[in-house]
Amino acid sequence: MKTKDLLKKVRKIEIKTRRLSNNIFGGEYHSAFKGRGMTFSEVRSYQYGDDVRTIDWNVTARYNEPFIKVFEEERELTLMLLVDISGSELFGGKKEFKKNIITEISATLAFSALQNNDKVGLILFSDEIELYIPPSKGKIHVLRIIRELIEFKPKSKKTNISEALKFLVDVTKKKSIAFVLSDFISDPYEKNLKIAANKHDLTGIRIYDRLEIEIPNLGIVPMYDQETEKVSMVDTSSKKIRDDYMKFNLINKKRFEDLFLKNGSGTINCSTEESYVKKLLNYFKSRV
Repeated sequence: MKTKDLLKKVRKIEIKTRRLSNNIFGGEYHSAFKGRGMTFSEVRSYQYGDDVRTIDWNVTARYNEPFIKVFEEERELTLMLLVDISGSELFGGKKEFKKNIITEISATLAFSALQNNDKVGLILFSDEIELYIPPSKGKIHVLRIIRELIEFKPKSKKTNISEALKFLVDVTKKKSIAFVLSDFISDPYEKNLKIAANKHDLTGIRIYDRLEIEIPNLGIVPMYDQETEKVSMVDTSSKKIRDDYMKFNLINKKRFEDLFLKNGSGTINCSTEESYVKKLLNYFKSRV
């Protein structure tokens, strides 16, 4: 993509998503995630009604009177975006490719974090870690993230969500708010999801297209697999083939929801034809 075209596209996404984050998501984002971390501030003398679990026994023993630890809410949060850029994200029906929706959601979340003076980091993954941008603040940093989301060309077209979750745990030592954006058509990722969810505030955003749920009856048609780059002739007039296809995708959806729920993490399902604005708003409000 030419530099001029790239800048135009970045600017277009910035205008749309920044307006959303400023007018709609900023407050909702902060309300949904504030107070997720508490840091030690000071010690003070115990007062009637204080929680005995906060007593600092070392200081209490030293001064022979009870002291408690005072904690305060961490105002600065770190947002990590784990974005699937494998071949299957270049799929879309009537309105948009999955990749475009993922880019817009990521940009909206990044600007929401920027508005709250939080750090934002990015992990682009396929079946390997394609790009890592460490968390930082500022508009220039967010615009760089958007540029990479638009322009970056992955080395691989395959998917490995487990590898991305492992990388998150390895590089992010402090607890973060982490969003995984993918279609979640991947090899098993349960083990590393459990580890990541124990350490981070994790949310999975599953982006899918209606044509991935239900194939129309078009007779015998060639189908191209973006990840394996193979073409197969498929008889879409066969009810069994259409039913098996639907069943596979419904199983994948249920696995995604069950795994995240089991590990205390949030989920959002969003079609390329739906408003991601409503989906995000409802999710943020459900967390308050």
